[in-house]
Amino acid sequence: MTPTFETDTPAGEKPVGPTSAQTANQGWRRVLGVPSLVLVYMVPLTIFSTYGIVVELTGGRLSAAYAVTLVVMLFTARSYGRMSQAFPFGGSAYTYATRSFGAGLGFMAGWSLLLDYLLLPMINYLLIGIYMEAAFPAIPAWVFMIVSILAVTVLNILGITAIAKANFVVVGLQGLFIVLFVALGLSSITGAGNLDLMAPFTGVDGAEGVSPILAGSAILCLSYLGFDAVSTFAEETKDPKRNLPKAIMLTTVLAGVIFLGLAYISHLVLPVSTFNDVDAAAIEVIGAAGGNLLVAFFTAAYIAGSLGSALTSQASVSRIIHSMGRSGVFPAALGKLHARFRTPVLPILLTTAVSLLAFVLDLLTISSLISFGALVAFSVVNLAVIKHYFFDEKARGARGVVHNLVLPGVGFVLTIWLWTSLSGLSIGFGLAWAGVGLVYLAFLTRGFRKPAPQLELEEV
Repeated sequence: MTPTFETDTPAGEKPVGPTSAQTANQGWRRVLGVPSLVLVYMVPLTIFSTYGIVVELTGGRLSAAYAVTLVVMLFTARSYGRMSQAFPFGGSAYTYATRSFGAGLGFMAGWSLLLDYLLLPMINYLLIGIYMEAAFPAIPAWVFMIVSILAVTVLNILGITAIAKANFVVVGLQGLFIVLFVALGLSSITGAGNLDLMAPFTGVDGAEGVSPILAGSAILCLSYLGFDAVSTFAEETKDPKRNLPKAIMLTTVLAGVIFLGLAYISHLVLPVSTFNDVDAAAIEVIGAAGGNLLVAFFTAAYIAGSLGSALTSQASVSRIIHSMGRSGVFPAALGKLHARFRTPVLPILLTTAVSLLAFVLDLLTISSLISFGALVAFSVVNLAVIKHYFFDEKARGARGVVHNLVLPGVGFVLTIWLWTSLSGLSIGFGLAWAGVGLVYLAFLTRGFRKPAPQLELEEV
């Protein structure tokens, strides 16, 4: 599979993007199968990242919010699987939108993804600082954050194999914690009187109305970025047309079941809608289930999970930046792989620099902004399925109408529905980010008079 570049540049003018000769240093190592793809972004304890925030927002109806989000994500994950079969290359929504709608809209989709993935490592570093400082109050949070940033950067430079192996250990540790938490949690609620099994869905303190649930569901979209991240590893996957769709759907279903189950049990263990420290609310829940010993184990497992999430999210965004560098959207240096490690070192270092903003932003702001970018990208991919299969490929029989029009159409409507449920601040900042992207695209295309640079990938 060899990448070549198409710039649509008029005769006599210098191409905006790199030529195929400039891509000679490409050559990803195809080392990932379905298990590795699923585990490379499986972070079971991610529900505790925004646990307190969403519980308070929904009036204790976190399980209801996760159920809504899972339904929406299943439609969208299916669309990602369809597009990964059509275009089994790195770049995720950027690649799918570019091939379906052209380079201009492809750029805007990639720009939205950048908002997600540039901030996603940041939220992990912030959470590591919060929970480690809670465990070791004498050491300031920024110390743990700096150490984490350095460790994640080094592992990403070493390559995806190191990341996959590290995540096998991380997921195993988190799996062991989940077993203990569920066992101790069920034990603690078995003897409780007047147990309301519907409380995780109906809430507490007279919570009512659908709007808070939708607002919580919109924030929770960041928990499901796993299937998007899986699609960015297309060029490092064995038999991507077969394995990527399987891994994408499996990641979504497994994550959804785990998130929903943990949210349900957590609320039964501690049926409240307010916390002493909303950012570290998980400590109160874990403590109610198993005391200080379980809290200590949780902290270790959660920190490991946050490091794993930071690893894979930084790897994902570096590959998106790399794809856009290869196409000439970003400087060509960002589209090259390191000669020894075969990893995009410059994009990795750029992501590390952006992650330093974790020292000045708060958890709710970062979470909402990530979800904004995710929902925009999800919407574009749902539309890309309709454009590519229903219109371009003309797959319009009875089966085609269902698979290529109705199902992705439902996914698009549902993502827009959640998008409108985000806070005004998130929407405002997200639209400002899109505005900056549009200005940059105008610069690249000289006021939209020239075609946008486009990455053209062909199978050989």
